[in-house]
Amino acid sequence: MKNVNLIVVLFLVCSLSIKAQDATKTSQPWTLETCIDYALKNNIQIKQSELNTELSEINLTQSKANLLPSLNGNASHTYNYGRTIDRFTNQFATQQVLSQNLSLSSDVTLFGGLQTINSIKENKFTYLASKYDVEKMKNDISLNIASAYLQILYAMEAAENARNQMGITNAQVERTKKLVDAGAAAKGTLLDIQAQLASEELNVTNTQNQLDLSYLALAQYLNLPSATDFTIVKPDLSVGNETLLTATASQIYNSAVSNLPEIKSADLKVKSAEKAVDVALGGLSPRLVFSASYGTGYSSASQQMTSDPVFQNYQPNGSFTSAGDTVLSPSFSSPAFEKIPFSKQYNDNINKSFGFYLTIPIFNRFQTKSTIDRARIQKTNADLNVESTKLQIEKNIQQAYADANAGLKKYNATLKAVDAMQESFKYTEQKFNVGMVNTTDYNTAKNNLIKVQSDLLQSKYEYVFKTKVLDFYQGKPLKF
Repeated sequence: MKNVNLIVVLFLVCSLSIKAQDATKTSQPWTLETCIDYALKNNIQIKQSELNTELSEINLTQSKANLLPSLNGNASHTYNYGRTIDRFTNQFATQQVLSQNLSLSSDVTLFGGLQTINSIKENKFTYLASKYDVEKMKNDISLNIASAYLQILYAMEAAENARNQMGITNAQVERTKKLVDAGAAAKGTLLDIQAQLASEELNVTNTQNQLDLSYLALAQYLNLPSATDFTIVKPDLSVGNETLLTATASQIYNSAVSNLPEIKSADLKVKSAEKAVDVALGGLSPRLVFSASYGTGYSSASQQMTSDPVFQNYQPNGSFTSAGDTVLSPSFSSPAFEKIPFSKQYNDNINKSFGFYLTIPIFNRFQTKSTIDRARIQKTNADLNVESTKLQIEKNIQQAYADANAGLKKYNATLKAVDAMQESFKYTEQKFNVGMVNTTDYNTAKNNLIKVQSDLLQSKYEYVFKTKVLDFYQGKPLKF
């Protein structure tokens, strides 16, 4: 009993230790690279895609094995009742007959329109294409995670800006309270500032909710059980006055076409479809098969004589001569028989055969023609898929390039607007503090500053994300 209790205690200690380690791991801030690595190892869609690759590999292995001859063993143990022909004696038997058969058979296709060879090539291209499909899915997951990661960073800065603005307004409320208590300001001024503060408190709540939802979205991409204690590293994403990119959209596209796995997968699927057409055309060709067999068997009805007939005497046979004399015939005793033993029958009944079989297709209700037509249509569709994939990538690159360019211009313009709006707000705030402007003008100036700051933040992250997309198309790793 003491040993059992000791085992239970040790188990609980180990469990708590493991949970503590997991909690420590979760509580550590995650970088973008950590998030992507974790997702690539745990994403269910990626695992399913990898299983499809394994299935394609199995199909390739099987198509190679189809070149080998087949070998099958057969055995039977049969009881026959009633009148039947014994296959080993070729005579009728009315008693119960026990039959046993053993055989080996083999066949191999010597020529079949090169269908087996072309099937191997078709499955090989399909297998290689499936591997690139896995890479493409990994890239898609990585981009989605990068987008979700940036959304968190955006929500962080938005929440921080909202809290800063609320802090400024809260300080203004405290100052106005003192002025109202001293009789230097009207109570309506205080109410207007308090309304502005309430609006900004709501904005703080909304931005915090958006931050929580952004964390939840990234945690779900990572298949984490909860977003609790899940935090990310906040990198420095300052945007300078640099030019957009040294490479043009056309150069980025050329690099993407030669590197992206979806292009390689589409090209390989075209080659696979070409071999599928060759496989279908092979159905028009004659088929030559070599077949061989080796077998033996046993029958309980098989017998052999153990003694010859013995002469006994002459007996009338019922016939008479022309003179009327009785005709006599010799009489013999019945021979003795015994069942032929197993070993002797298996040796005596050995049967060997081999042959060549030629099948020439003449008419099969247009099944081969329909197979060829379908294969050719699938080949054409694979060609179109290559063009469609390239066009979509080109559109994505052009759009990302234009968005990044526009985002940088918008960021630089908005940055100037923020500087100007901040100076304007400071001036308005100074005038408000000495009673030269009313609360409406003050709140308008502050809301304008909040809006332009929000525009600056949005343009910043639009630019950062689009540049990361363009880096991705050039084969650069996703990192900050």
